[in-house]
Parts: sequence; C-alpha cells; structure tokens
Amino acid sequence: MGSLKNVALPMLLALSLLHLPFAESLWFINYHIHIVNNLPLGNSPPNQPNLFMHCKSKNKDLGDRPMVKGQDYTWDTKLNFFRTTLFFCNARWVGHKSRRFDAFDGSRDERRCLEYHNSCMWSVRADGFYLSINNATWFKIYPW
Repeated sequence: MGSLKNVALPMLLALSLLHLPFAESLWFINYHIHIVNNLPLGNSPPNQPNLFMHCKSKNKDLGDRPMVKGQDYTWDTKLNFFRTTLFFCNARWVGHKSRRFDAFDGSRDERRCLEYHNSCMWSVRADGFYLSINNATWFKIYPW
C-alpha cells in the first residue's frame, strides 16, 4: 500500500501542476526568435551578404545563414521541461568582427519574450546586439 501512495501522490501533484495557467504559458507555447541584420552596408553591394549567422542548440543545428541588410533570420522553439532550452549564435560581420551570443535562453527569456507575441527580437547593429520585447524599445545586450 505504501508503494502505491509513493507513486500516486507525485503523479497527482504533477498532473495538477499542468492545469495551472503558468504551466501552459511556459511549457507549451512556441517562442519566436528573430534576428535582423541592421548593419551598415559600408562598401558592400546591397544584394551581397555582410553578416553570416550560425545558430544552434544542443540538439538542433539551424545552419549557417548569409544575411543581407534588413534580412530576418527566424525560428521557433519551445521550452524543455527543465526550462534549460538554449539557442546560441555565432555572428560574423564580414571584414569587421565576430561574436557568439545567446539568442534564446529559456531561464532568461521565458517571461520577457512573452510580452510581444511570444517573440524575442534581436537587431544586429554596428555597435552590438540589441533585444526588444515590444518591437519599439531596444536595449543593447551584447557588444561586438
């Protein structure tokens, strides 16, 4: 009888947590990550990529993407059960600089990216990487 109690009680607790509003908003929604190339063209032709972005997680490699000015690199993800989902990117500004940055960190972004359509929006600029949670106000998070 004690064995059933040890199994049933945690199961009931876990199932009850799944019905709480915060559980749905954290574990079952799609987060949309956008990275937009807002670098100056410099001497590059407008149709030639001046930014190369390679993003991946522990389990999923999104590949290397050449980006022209104004282009949006986007993907969707969900939080894993432990909220440790992490997508990081290597950015290379042709002829200038390169940098690795965390584009989506579940423990950091689960709440703040819910503000604007479940989106984390990044802008890559000449002085660094900016994040917006409302597509109006931008904050510099990473320098080059």
